[in-house]
Amino acid sequence: MRVVQRRRTVPAMTSRRKFLVVADDTAEFQTALRFACRRARSTGGHVALLKVIEPAVFEHWSGVRDEIARQQRQEAESELQESARFVQDETGLPPEFLIVEAETNRSALKQVLSEDPDIKILVLAAATGGRGPGPLVSSIAKEGVKWGSRKVPITIVPGDLTDDEIVDLA
Repeated sequence: MRVVQRRRTVPAMTSRRKFLVVADDTAEFQTALRFACRRARSTGGHVALLKVIEPAVFEHWSGVRDEIARQQRQEAESELQESARFVQDETGLPPEFLIVEAETNRSALKQVLSEDPDIKILVLAAATGGRGPGPLVSSIAKEGVKWGSRKVPITIVPGDLTDDEIVDLA
């Protein structure tokens, strides 16, 4: 597991509370992102987006493996750019991008949270529609919140919160 790219798009300020959101292709991600943006705006914090990419495995030719990894980074950056516009509009600040190569979201979270003391809150949204709370929320419920030596609060919001409900809560 390694950090593939870490782009700090906001000035390093220890006084700002950083809200971390795991960026994926689920509908819950959008809810978690909207909630994190609203909280960041109301508390003077900012948003960091974590995109996890699977390690490129192609043992025969390292050049092919490197090309696959480069393409994955480009795709992750492109996906984060779409969310970055929303974060900028909602908070007035661009998000920080964290693109991490890891086997699981949980292992990427452990790495990022261990390395960045400015991350104060992890924001997740639970899945909706009777399919359980989602793999990451389930993992946290089962295994706890062991992020190395750090203790980081986790905010789990219902994945089907409306914009009005988010405004009321955040």
